[in-house]
Amino acid sequence: MKQRDESHDFRGEEHEDARVIPITSARRHTGEERAAAVEDRVTELLAFLRRRLAGEYEVDEFGFDPELNDKVLLELIRPLYRHWFRVETFGLPHVPEEGGALVVANHSGTVPVDALMLQVALHDDHPAHRPLRLLGADLVYKLPVLGHLSRKSGHTLACPEDADRLMRKGELVGVFPEGFKGVGKPFSDRYKLQRFGRGGFVASAIRAQVPIIPCSIVGAEEIYPKIGDLRSLARLLGVPYIPITPLFPWLGPLGLIPLPSKWMIQFGEPVRTDEYDPEEADDPMLVFNLTDQVRELVQQQLNRLRLHRGHAFPPFF
Repeated sequence: MKQRDESHDFRGEEHEDARVIPITSARRHTGEERAAAVEDRVTELLAFLRRRLAGEYEVDEFGFDPELNDKVLLELIRPLYRHWFRVETFGLPHVPEEGGALVVANHSGTVPVDALMLQVALHDDHPAHRPLRLLGADLVYKLPVLGHLSRKSGHTLACPEDADRLMRKGELVGVFPEGFKGVGKPFSDRYKLQRFGRGGFVASAIRAQVPIIPCSIVGAEEIYPKIGDLRSLARLLGVPYIPITPLFPWLGPLGLIPLPSKWMIQFGEPVRTDEYDPEEADDPMLVFNLTDQVRELVQQQLNRLRLHRGHAFPPFF
């Protein structure tokens, strides 16, 4: 009887040892992997700094610096995309893997964070990892730091000449036709598209013979709910508006933290422009009709996507 008890105890000790060894080995292996990953990141960072100091990097005619954009600028906003707004994308196959195209999206959010999230979506989640060359307002490029960083990110002034050149080069160009009217609209008008300008983006797409991709962004409307506007101060500073939100300016700098709304971005079926002759870009009626068609597609898609998302702050509301 005593022998059976000892044998039982021995088997138990052996079994415990068998469990301890793999766990210890796994922890050691995990620790080695983490150390190797840190070492790789440090090596990559040092190589990046060496290339920058040696001037061994490329910048195109618009000032676009792909390496800086990917390794630094996008890296800074990826946590917002992945973890704060938890962005989901739909319809990415509608965006061509190569060649010129024009992405036309709704604009909102008081602060144009939607432009940054759209940029990350197409660079990180698209199979071809396409850089988005956004067309920005004059005000962006009048601000020293912001204008410089926008150029480095691949963006340029919203003018027909730059848009045509980019699309003819086979670049993926993005535009927000609502402009400041969209991004600065009050919260009561959320997800209601404003006027799409005079259709200059459509004329550019026709001239370049590239498809127009309707894009709808849900989630940006709730990050800074605009309930008022400090108009006198805005005029004094020469900016379109200075918003009043439930948190700003009452909480000071804390009021500038965007609310963590749930985001969804959908890309619709392309609207072809190669069915028209490039000369037809000068036909105002054609441009108007096509602009109205694209606007309606974005609005309809926006309505469906908003219903699909549901509450802006799940699971809290």
